Amino acid sequence: MQVTTRDVMEEFNLKLVGGEEGIGRTIVTSDISRPGLEMAGYFTHYPANRVQLLGTTELSFFEMLPEHTKVERMRKLCSLATPAVIISRGIDVPQELIDAANEHQVPVLSTTMTTTRFSSRLTNYLESKLAPTTAVHGVLVDVYGIGILLTGKSGVGKSETALELVKKGHRLVADDCVEIRQEAENLLIGDPPPLLEHLLEIRGVGIIDIMTLFGASAVRRNKRISLVIDLEIWDENKMYDRLGLDEQKMKIIDTELTKLVIPVQPGRNISVIIEVAAMNYRLKRMGVNAAEEFSRRLDAMIADEEFEG
Repeated sequence: MQVTTRDVMEEFNLKLVGGEEGIGRTIVTSDISRPGLEMAGYFTHYPANRVQLLGTTELSFFEMLPEHTKVERMRKLCSLATPAVIISRGIDVPQELIDAANEHQVPVLSTTMTTTRFSSRLTNYLESKLAPTTAVHGVLVDVYGIGILLTGKSGVGKSETALELVKKGHRLVADDCVEIRQEAENLLIGDPPPLLEHLLEIRGVGIIDIMTLFGASAVRRNKRISLVIDLEIWDENKMYDRLGLDEQKMKIIDTELTKLVIPVQPGRNISVIIEVAAMNYRLKRMGVNAAEEFSRRLDAMIADEEFEG
């Protein structure tokens, strides 16, 4: 996904001061530069492809420089690769910067926010927008605060299960297609495509609007994915995990998620099983693992019988 300087200007309601012709420049990294050394004349390792953020410290030093030096520094700052120069705290923009920006078509923007606060907000925004992304066929639901990605072959009952979970008070995030982005290490966020937001497809009924039918509390715009549950038709010849000791993993982008395989057949209440899986996942994160406790009890019983024998 591309982010342009215009996107940042509109997102944070920034004022355009100069370099209007370059407002469509693309921002390729979430890193932000505070060009203090550059103001002192050291451009050897100048990260020109980053957004340049100037605050009180940089500009107060800049005002101490001779006039000819000011012009030279600002011309070097406004390189062909620089997506934007942003002035914080509503400080007056130096004329030398405006002239250099207009000459090289580098947008100069201004904000009234403090430098630290704006830097933090802009970094978070860019990391979210520029995060690695992928799309997965499945359904994403929020069950007891756990983001569960339901996968499986078409027609296995993912959407019907999601509908039953919504009726039980849980929330739908996305149906059919889940757009996933990795915002940080081991942090996957799932969103619905804009076209499918709040919509659920039920074979025989058609497309329904979950928010209209069940209210705003029945949907979420996005959710962190913590657990993958793969639904598959029951195979009598396959051995399914009955204890829960062998934990499977599914890798999405660079993150490995816990994966459960739940067989589907008449008589099995899948929505209840998913609710229990969500609660059990939360217990495991709190250090309570029923499968391991059962294994310890079994080992202790076997050891006692061997001792008595």
